[in-house]
Amino acid sequence: MLVILSAYFGLWFLVLATATLLFWARKREAPPAPPAPWPRVSILIAARNEEAALGRCLAAIRQLRYPAHLLEVLVGDDASTDQTRRVAEQAMQGYAGQFQCLSIVDNLGTARGKANVLAHLARQATTDFFFITDADITVPGGWIEALLPYARPEVGTVTGLTVVHGPRLFDRLQGLDWLLSLGLVQVVSDGGRPVTAMGNNMLVTRAAYEATGGYERLPFSVTEDFELFKAVLAQGFTFRNVFRPEVLAYSLPTSTPLRLLHQRRRWMRGVEALPGWLQGGLIFYAAFYPLLLLLAWLAGPLVALSVLAAKVLLQGVLAYGCYRRAGLRMPWHLLPAFEVYTVALTIGLTVFRLLPLSFEWKGRSYT
Repeated sequence: MLVILSAYFGLWFLVLATATLLFWARKREAPPAPPAPWPRVSILIAARNEEAALGRCLAAIRQLRYPAHLLEVLVGDDASTDQTRRVAEQAMQGYAGQFQCLSIVDNLGTARGKANVLAHLARQATTDFFFITDADITVPGGWIEALLPYARPEVGTVTGLTVVHGPRLFDRLQGLDWLLSLGLVQVVSDGGRPVTAMGNNMLVTRAAYEATGGYERLPFSVTEDFELFKAVLAQGFTFRNVFRPEVLAYSLPTSTPLRLLHQRRRWMRGVEALPGWLQGGLIFYAAFYPLLLLLAWLAGPLVALSVLAAKVLLQGVLAYGCYRRAGLRMPWHLLPAFEVYTVALTIGLTVFRLLPLSFEWKGRSYT
């Protein structure tokens, strides 16, 4: 058994070390030349009961450096029971670009929830480029001109970079979690393997979107961005993942551990649709802690602690690279607490997945 465990941990560290090396070794290529002249673009925002966050999101939209007369901002009010629509209209009062807040009351085809809102907004949009973000996101001032040059005719989706930002320890651990995950996704994507898109910071071309038939033709999924990403690839388009400070958006943190579990359970729906080789890799990666406990029992706690310390150190090197490339300062002091956070989240998600529990998102329940 010790031989098997030694082989597992040796391979585990080899994989993480290779990913870290690949991330650090990749040259920072200059962005493609921008289109000339700059085209009109549409910004699509689905909002459901977002009165507390939407004003912050739209204030960032108003600060975009892209010419306002080339921007079409569309907010979809998804049957909100609060003051979402009023907040949207007040936040965009006097806006120099085009703005509409649409009340979404019916379903289009198979689309439901956020996918249904985006289906309505895409039909309303009058441009060839759909920039999609969420109501709890603030995008950077150069967001449009930073993503747009990557949208070549063969490219269907361009995904930016998003990190959780907040003052609490729990918020900052979520930020570290997001950035590490996106760093690993970037390594795989840089190798030409499509993993996913992120619907809170994404550009989709009209040509790619309409080639899929739109959300109203896609199978319903609570991870609608991943469903669209797969469909766009199936139509022969390629993708780009951009890991640069110019496209760094900030997300409000999930407020409580229970809400975090509901969020991650929703995301697991997308994970369960990933290719088998990638799911196997994630299971291999997640088996670290259970097997570390077994190692502690067989070889003693000092051996297990040495392995854990090596993991923290190597993972910290990868995290430092992620923060550095994103233009952020690395919070080294969070690394020990991040191990506790990761263990607790893994246990909670395992229970959530194995038990027949429903999860809630935006006031709707899913099983």
